[in-house]
Amino acid sequence: MPARRYRSRTYKRHLVRTPGGKTVVHYGEKRANIARCASCGRPLSGIPRAGELRSLPRSLRMPNRPYGGYLCPSCARRTIKEAARA
Repeated sequence: MPARRYRSRTYKRHLVRTPGGKTVVHYGEKRANIARCASCGRPLSGIPRAGELRSLPRSLRMPNRPYGGYLCPSCARRTIKEAARA
């Protein structure tokens, strides 16, 4: 029986034939969700999916600006303007 975490249909299943002639099931990894803006929920551009972050150098993981990787540019602009006015 497969491990408990593999018993849902969210994992892709691949039938693989082994050298011994048996057919076994290999389970693919889950794909991470795309990063979204904390304010409006729009997908953030310029940020790879979370599973791919480990293999990238730090300089390529997040945009290099205030609120980069947390807010979309329009929400970041609005937040910075509000902070300057207060």
